[in-house]
Amino acid sequence: MIDLKWKAMIPGETVQSMLPQDIPWWMADHFVFFSVLYLVLLTIGLGVGAVVFQSLSDTMTEKRKLAE
Repeated sequence: MIDLKWKAMIPGETVQSMLPQDIPWWMADHFVFFSVLYLVLLTIGLGVGAVVFQSLSDTMTEKRKLAE
């Protein structure tokens, strides 16, 4: 008999929260879905951060050129 006491969820139960500590990582379908989801969110976040950083850099460069 398999002891499921240590696991946060009963197999078949729905996910109550998308926080990493609440996801049943032992279930393959959840593991694949949420891994891809977090990878996509990380990629989008890094892209937005790069755009913001580049915009600030361009703005500072323009200010320096106008000050000369």
